[in-house]
Amino acid sequence: MAVVAGLRALGTKRPRWLWRDPWAPLPAGFCTRGQAGAGLPESEPRPTSVRQRDGIRNIVLSNPKKRNALSLAMLKSLQSDILHEAESKDLKVIIISAEGPVFSSGHDLKELTEEQGRDYHAEIFQTCSEVMMLIRNHPVPVIAMVNGLATAAGCQLVASCDIAVASDKSSFATPGVNIGLFCSTPGVALGRAVPRKVALEMLFTGEPISAQEALLHGLLSKVVPEEQLEEETMRIARKIASLSRPVVALGKATFYKQLPQDLRTAYYLTSQTMVDNLALPDGQEGIKAFIQKRKPIWSH
Repeated sequence: MAVVAGLRALGTKRPRWLWRDPWAPLPAGFCTRGQAGAGLPESEPRPTSVRQRDGIRNIVLSNPKKRNALSLAMLKSLQSDILHEAESKDLKVIIISAEGPVFSSGHDLKELTEEQGRDYHAEIFQTCSEVMMLIRNHPVPVIAMVNGLATAAGCQLVASCDIAVASDKSSFATPGVNIGLFCSTPGVALGRAVPRKVALEMLFTGEPISAQEALLHGLLSKVVPEEQLEEETMRIARKIASLSRPVVALGKATFYKQLPQDLRTAYYLTSQTMVDNLALPDGQEGIKAFIQKRKPIWSH
């Protein structure tokens, strides 16, 4: 499977939930809340909640009391939610959102004290990096729906998503430098989403930028009034969900593959992909439907 191949490339063992389902199967109206998550005692609520309907999986960061901090438990829960039945034809798009006024404040600083130790710190940042790369390597598009503040690793999460829609009340920052912990890992995603000088100003000063500034610099896809955020995000998600999953998955993988290449190599890779796309059943179905002036019937 593509996701498993991506994990192998990261040097990560295949998660158990790819072999067997640790949850109940995901039906059309799937919804979970308050289940024990990876790395959490069963008595503690799961830091994310999930619901899936009509091919759209909504993953919600559900720990507003702690500003949806990306604790190790939160990261593992998010990782599990992203990977769950990743290859299922019933999954077309993922939306990541959050409860409360803060999308995510970044890492839980209580986990980063010297009492926790270097090995624990390494596990946190390795897991966080894996989550961010899983988003990029996932076969379906991942959309961030942001309503509020996203800082440090929370900003990194937004920058890592394929599409990001935010309310006009949202803001973004990488303020680690202010507490002596430079946002080096958030800078990886941020530096690939916005111009270098914008990223470095955010990283060097820690000062926030508004949603409109984030849109101007390319961190966001769209900014809308708060009351329109869910409607607009779902409009985009439904449009993606109505399309051919194999075609979208091929296109997403190729887009990221060609980005770091020189122009000649990029055109070579994408030309080969176009040929591969035409060999897909949905590639031919779409062309036939267009010629016959009818709606295509996708393989899923």
